[in-house]
Amino acid sequence: MRKLKRTGIYLFLVVVAIVSIFPFLWMIISSTNLSVDVTQGRMLPGSHFIDNFNKLTDSINLLPSMWNSLKIALSTTILALLVASLAGYGFEIYRSKAKDIVFNVLLLSMMIPFAALMVPLYQMFSKLSGTVPIIGINTIAAVILPTFTTAFLIFFFRQNTKMFPRELLEAGRMDGLSELGLFFRVYMPTMKTTYSAGAIITFMSSWNNYLWPLIVLQTPEKRTIPLLVSNLGSSYSPDFGMIMTAIVISTIPTALVFFLMQKQFVAGMVGSVK
Repeated sequence: MRKLKRTGIYLFLVVVAIVSIFPFLWMIISSTNLSVDVTQGRMLPGSHFIDNFNKLTDSINLLPSMWNSLKIALSTTILALLVASLAGYGFEIYRSKAKDIVFNVLLLSMMIPFAALMVPLYQMFSKLSGTVPIIGINTIAAVILPTFTTAFLIFFFRQNTKMFPRELLEAGRMDGLSELGLFFRVYMPTMKTTYSAGAIITFMSSWNNYLWPLIVLQTPEKRTIPLLVSNLGSSYSPDFGMIMTAIVISTIPTALVFFLMQKQFVAGMVGSVK
């Protein structure tokens, strides 16, 4: 009976794995085929990846858009980790009733959909364009500033900080460290798995961000890779082989970040402190 139950569990996991992997496998196979093969549902690898790649580079500014996405994603990730970890650390280590109220209000902000904030955000950055052009419309800063940290990330750091050993802070104070010194020299090295998990979440979210960059980036040379991939499918007769090639290329950075930091991500998500 136990063997039968275990066999059933393994079969279920195999089916779930196949269902999860199939879209990625189909995407990679389609990138090696012609558009007509993709529409016909061909599931065998072809030999047209180089042709699709050449057509892609002739159609869009691939490298500049990848560079734009990389700049935005890296800047957003660094700022998000710094601000969210400082906030989470402060909310948990220096607790008070007033801070708890502020934190609860912060959590309530998660219930507001971003679509409701787009119009006031756009108006604000439009006004800044005339006074502070470097953070106005059609700038990378305009993409980063509204999204570089979230209530979820602050909540994530606060929850993981609950398991942070307070004895380390007391030892640091006895050694003469300032409060900022405790944060940068004691807290940050100890919570590296939490930072890794937060980095993966933020980087992937920023890299795949579509709606706000679509609104605020108005010239082709400033656009990110998701915007250009979306434009490829808006033509009258889209080339699906080329589109799949663009999607495969745009997926590589996030896939690399995840697989290189997979162990730290899992440890950070379960609240491990090392």
